[in-house]
Amino acid sequence: MYRLDYSHAENKAKHGNDPRAYHVLAKEFIGDENGHIVSVKTVEVDWSKPVEGGAPFSEVEGSEKEWPADLVLLATGFVGPELEVGEMLGLETQNPRGNWQTFIGEHGEFTTNLEGIFVAGDCRRGQSLVVWAINEGRGAARAIDQYLTGSSLLPAPGVTQGSALAGA
Repeated sequence: MYRLDYSHAENKAKHGNDPRAYHVLAKEFIGDENGHIVSVKTVEVDWSKPVEGGAPFSEVEGSEKEWPADLVLLATGFVGPELEVGEMLGLETQNPRGNWQTFIGEHGEFTTNLEGIFVAGDCRRGQSLVVWAINEGRGAARAIDQYLTGSSLLPAPGVTQGSALAGA
C-alpha cells in the first residue's frame, strides 16, 4: 500500500490526488508587470530515456504545465547553484564555484546584494551535509519571514525559542 504522510493524505482525501509532482523540470518562470512571480512553466522528464550527448533524461512531449506560484524555492543539492539563475538576477558570487555572496544585513546573514533575494545551503556555503542544508533553510525561512512581515517567530540557527531574539 502506498503511504502518504498526514498533509498529503489530507490533500488526497479532500482533492482526490497526491499533490506531489516528480520528474518535473522547470522551463520558465513567469512574472507580472512588477516582476513578481506568478507561475512556473514545467515539463515532465523521463530518466529512462537520456538524450545522447546531452541531459541524462528526455522531456516528455505534451506534458507542459503551468503552475501558479507566489514563491519559488530552488533545491539543487550537490550540483551547486544554478549559475544561469544567479547571472540573470545579477547576484554577486563569492568564489569561482559560483556560490552566491551573502551579507549580514537587516534580515540576517542570508541576504544577497538584491533586495528580497535570499540564499542558503549549497548556494551559500558550498556542498555540505544535509543537516547543514536544513539548518541553512531554517535560517533563510526566518530571514524571509522577517523581510515579509517585519518579525518572525520561526526557529532558526542560533535562536532559542522563547528568548528575546525569538520575536525579532
